[in-house]
Amino acid sequence: MKRKNVILTMLVILGMVTFLDRINISVAGSSIMHDLQLSPSEWGWVQSAFILSYGLMQIPMGALGDRFGHRKILSLIVLWWSLFTAFTGLAGGLASLLVIRFMFGIGEAGSSPCSTGVISRWFEKHEVGKAQGYVWAASRMGGALTPFVVIPVMVTVGWRSAFYLLGALGIVWAIVWWLFYRDTGVAGACDTSDTSSTSVTSVTSSTSSTSSTTAGGLRWSAVLCNGQFWLLCGMYFFYAFGSWFFFSWFPTFMELGRGFDKTELTYAVAVPFIMSMMGNIAGGHLTDKLTHRYGIKIGRKALGSSSLAISAVCMFLAAFIPGKMAVFVFLSLCFGIFDLMLPSAWALCIDLGKQQAGTLSGAMNTAGNIGGFCCGILFGELVQQSGNYNLPLYMIAAMLIISAVLFAFINPEKPIAKS
Repeated sequence: MKRKNVILTMLVILGMVTFLDRINISVAGSSIMHDLQLSPSEWGWVQSAFILSYGLMQIPMGALGDRFGHRKILSLIVLWWSLFTAFTGLAGGLASLLVIRFMFGIGEAGSSPCSTGVISRWFEKHEVGKAQGYVWAASRMGGALTPFVVIPVMVTVGWRSAFYLLGALGIVWAIVWWLFYRDTGVAGACDTSDTSSTSVTSVTSSTSSTSSTTAGGLRWSAVLCNGQFWLLCGMYFFYAFGSWFFFSWFPTFMELGRGFDKTELTYAVAVPFIMSMMGNIAGGHLTDKLTHRYGIKIGRKALGSSSLAISAVCMFLAAFIPGKMAVFVFLSLCFGIFDLMLPSAWALCIDLGKQQAGTLSGAMNTAGNIGGFCCGILFGELVQQSGNYNLPLYMIAAMLIISAVLFAFINPEKPIAKS
């Protein structure tokens, strides 16, 4: 097996571990709320404590990976968040849970931008969509596996033990990555002339000698005046407002909002994540195929905008039509369809960011996680005030429409960063 394929396999496993650690608290949500006596509003803040730190640290973590190498940074951050995954099982109330989840988010913030940085150094331009698709599909598979791992452990020995188990899994991955990976890369990958460790060092040196407004090779005074940057961040803000519903409130919504019991919840949560996994794989292949045939503008934009628009309709129907089966079908379709666009969105970071793809993807994901933070808080407040779990879904549908419109205006042929 080629070395780059082994690296991709490890990133795929990391994607699974990332979401196993992230979704476990959502699957255990009703039990934790009952055990620690938390209201829907307080639970919204618990969910958003993670999203806040996760969003704030995207750019710094992406820049650290670009500057100091992804072997060191990925090993450290996976070790960090795995420890705080285990610490979640020690939480005794709202205050400790807020602190632990905030610290957990600091580590997980580096997963996606650093994975994107690795892909940009090891894969050719015509391969990055597929590579991103497999990594994101794996993350959704992690979400699908979570209820099958967490619920049996919860039923047998309690919800706290599930966090100890998953924390140990991440520690093993960090050790293997440190022993195996090297910051070398493939010459010519993603239009860079030299992606070796020497290249990483030269980027570090040139960065340190430039203005303080430069991070990870990007001069932010210029980036912040670039309309492409704001379109990218705005698109992902509104997309992530919807996607974070599935990562945070979805299991609780299905259980408390539509009456699924614990046995039904296992499959009701798993199937939408499997649909999302399939969407990511299909989306990765489609964006590369369309790009090869019609050019990069059609290959990225057409797929992204149409997927978001159709998913908004599914979200609206899930809120509008009553019943357990209807919401299960439409939310499964929604999750699968809007994640068709995800490989395109992350490939845009490579198109627009070039060798600073990790930093730019961190900026995009920061915007997305601000959207996720807003979703977590507003969802809980709307439920707390109205007692209606369906009302927030209409809000999410509107956000997905806005994301679809913004995606259509992004031009991947105009890079933000020089190669």
